Amino acid sequence: MQILKDFSKEYSLFLAIITYFGITHFEHILIHSTAGNLLGFGILFVVIIYSAMSVAHHAEMLAEKFGEPYGTLILTISAVIVEIVIIVIMMMHAESPVLARDTIYSAIMLDINGLLGLAAIIGGIKYGEQPYNVDSSNSYLSMLLVAIGIAMVLPHFISTEHHDMFMLFNVVTFTLLYIVFTRIQLKSHKYFFEYEDKSECVEGHCELAEEINAWYHAFNLVLSIVIIGMLAEVLSIFMGNTLESFGLPLAIGAVGVAVISAAPELITAVRAAVDNRMQTVINIALGASLATILLTIPAVILVSRYYGLELNLSLTPLQGAMLGLTLLLSIVNFSDGETNVLEGFLHFILFVVFAFLLFV
Repeated sequence: MQILKDFSKEYSLFLAIITYFGITHFEHILIHSTAGNLLGFGILFVVIIYSAMSVAHHAEMLAEKFGEPYGTLILTISAVIVEIVIIVIMMMHAESPVLARDTIYSAIMLDINGLLGLAAIIGGIKYGEQPYNVDSSNSYLSMLLVAIGIAMVLPHFISTEHHDMFMLFNVVTFTLLYIVFTRIQLKSHKYFFEYEDKSECVEGHCELAEEINAWYHAFNLVLSIVIIGMLAEVLSIFMGNTLESFGLPLAIGAVGVAVISAAPELITAVRAAVDNRMQTVINIALGASLATILLTIPAVILVSRYYGLELNLSLTPLQGAMLGLTLLLSIVNFSDGETNVLEGFLHFILFVVFAFLLFV
């Protein structure tokens, strides 16, 4: 049967399952030494990234089947679910009130400056300028400005006695924002997030939509995400021990969480840039950042209240400055409907600065 034959080639899935049972079997031995923690962390990180390639592949197939923006919406939601799972697990282990904030900040910097910057550089080198629908970038950026301002800037000006009430207000507000934006994205203004490129399938980059088995790819996508979440739970233990052994800040762990959750998006975005599909890159990078804010923040607020954990989402002055620069540069760069090498390079420089500041 063709489905079983195709499933037998899901090597990353089988490797992830074998790794999970293998690592959990020897976990009690590995965690007692620095070398063991490094070995466990390295193996799990590589396997998770390899599994992320499978997530990216199945999401791409669903995108071909249903068209944009459904495919990238599936991909970004999948990545955010993985991110939420890892953040919650690490919050339970580390009990750090700023872990969620640092992870969300890192994810936005990685998506907009790292992912989008790298994709624009690669696509710009190959094609010069790459077009996309400017309505999509304007919509994403306006939502990002409002969401970041409400969740991570306004708390600085909210009195302590009203802080909990404001947190619950954010849960309701962000849920409503996500529902409204998703409806606009998929229904009334779907054309905002599409860019018609008749040459897209000419070079043989896509299959006929009717030949793609949506159920098969959806099943493997969900299964891969579940396995990644299971691996991430074990990874959080090795990551925490490694950071403690070397005296590294927990912010490094937050970046690690962002990298893991963004891996499928990064792979898909680079492929899209190479295939001259910048609209897909825009939808992934800005859409993932928006989903991170609108979905992750309500989730961590509810989890922190349920388990009685302290939560601080207020940006530091340095984080606020970096996010301000990122959003300001995005507003300037993504206002003409085309990307080029210079725009990509400027965003990537901001990502390099972000990485440098982690150690300062």
